[in-house]
Amino acid sequence: MDAYRPDAWHDLAVATVGATAALTGLLFVAVSINLDRILAIPALPRRAGATLALLAGLLAAGVFVLVPGQPLPALAAELGGTGLLVAVGGAAELVRVPGGADSPRARHAAVLVLLPAGALVAAAGSLALGTGGGLYWLAGALVGGITATCLNAWVLLVEIQR
Repeated sequence: MDAYRPDAWHDLAVATVGATAALTGLLFVAVSINLDRILAIPALPRRAGATLALLAGLLAAGVFVLVPGQPLPALAAELGGTGLLVAVGGAAELVRVPGGADSPRARHAAVLVLLPAGALVAAAGSLALGTGGGLYWLAGALVGGITATCLNAWVLLVEIQR
């Protein structure tokens, strides 16, 4: 089954690496254009940091899938470790916003980071167990993560001007 054959996911991984690299550039442009406004609102630098952590995790996941000939347990460990790092790093940035984890904005922003991170961990567990969807979880992580980063980039680039 293709869900457990990383070579079958080559094209998706290549697209992922390109898309996340482009979105990372957009994030840096958004932050640099609006740096004064972002720094004036305490929650926004943390949101930008969590978004960058998510993009780095998605980029890493795409690269890990592209490593030729690696055994599934190694890929599972890489994806799981990446998902955990994104979850911990992203959530840590977001709960430090004013109002803490109880703030509605912090909760909404955390969900945008934690769902794709959880999907990466699910992909890892599924690969390790050989059942449960395999790399289809990675597709969910990528779609959710890219959507989340686009939303956050929009906030940092456009919404901050309102």
